[in-house]
Amino acid sequence: MDFCNYCSNCICLKCNIDACSCSNCSNVCRLPRVHIGPFRATGPTVPLTVNSIYVANFNDNTVSVIDGVTNAVIATIPVGINPAGVDVNPLTERIYVANRLSDNVSVIDGLTNTVIATVPVGDEAGDVGVNIATNVIYTANFNSLDLTEDVTVISGLTNTVIDTIIIPGLNLATGIGANPLTNRIYVANFNFDTVSVIDGATNTLITNIPVQVNPFRLGINPDTNRIYVSNFTSNTVSVIDGVTNLVIATVPVGITPGEVGVNTSTNIIYVPNRNSNNVSVISGLTNTVITTIPVGTNPNGVGVNPITNSIYVTNQDDNTVSVINGVTNTVIATISVGARPFSVGVNP
Repeated sequence: MDFCNYCSNCICLKCNIDACSCSNCSNVCRLPRVHIGPFRATGPTVPLTVNSIYVANFNDNTVSVIDGVTNAVIATIPVGINPAGVDVNPLTERIYVANRLSDNVSVIDGLTNTVIATVPVGDEAGDVGVNIATNVIYTANFNSLDLTEDVTVISGLTNTVIDTIIIPGLNLATGIGANPLTNRIYVANFNFDTVSVIDGATNTLITNIPVQVNPFRLGINPDTNRIYVSNFTSNTVSVIDGVTNLVIATVPVGITPGEVGVNTSTNIIYVPNRNSNNVSVISGLTNTVITTIPVGTNPNGVGVNPITNSIYVTNQDDNTVSVINGVTNTVIATISVGARPFSVGVNP
């Protein structure tokens, strides 16, 4: 694990200052380091910890905001139609919500919990990923055709579309994520059983990696450069080496796995299984399931706070979020949210 005080050329992702000047970082901050240079993000300085959880409620077009200390819903934010993906830039206090049937992304100010911009994107944007090093946001557009954009690229500074990316084929892109240390973006192509690797510097396709049947969502550990892909129909998780772009392990999990949450502090991966009503817990060291945690009905979304070691799982049919203690791997709270909670984003 690389702490943010790794060297004088790094910054703390929570304090947004040089690591050598941040007295608390070596004890608290376990988020990936970002080197000072052309990719350094810009934005307001934020508190050392925020501990807010954002839940996209697919059927009532809102985002529930949960206080990670009290496990209480503190705000409900109207967004677009069928919000299906959430990601957070903790450096800028911005939350990005992909609204599938509105074909847009809602930009939420984490300080006021209000929508400050709505960005038109590609057809049926179902997921969103943030590169915190470059302050660039990417969408996975589910209903893209062969000659229309699979990925929309948004500037986090201007909240405008700055590029579009076409991946040849009828991909049905369902998941997307970014590695801030390598500036690589990964797209799960549900229809073609592949994961596309995109160069974030040029926004061009590098390669397509074969995985198993119907890759749905993915999670990334920047510290180990591993990408974890849930294969919806195969009931597995593919583990990709970010250096070689090869699948190095295939991990059996429950039935119809949903999103993938990665705890970068513990190198543990969490995968909700929709039709098993549980969460598979995978060791990033051994690529094996080390335990299975029962949750609510039809779990799909997952978010991880690496500072508090808390995991948040959406139960779609219960309209709840299960809170898991990462030390004991037990559910410690159940929170009522909106209708059909689908996805989770965490601002640690």
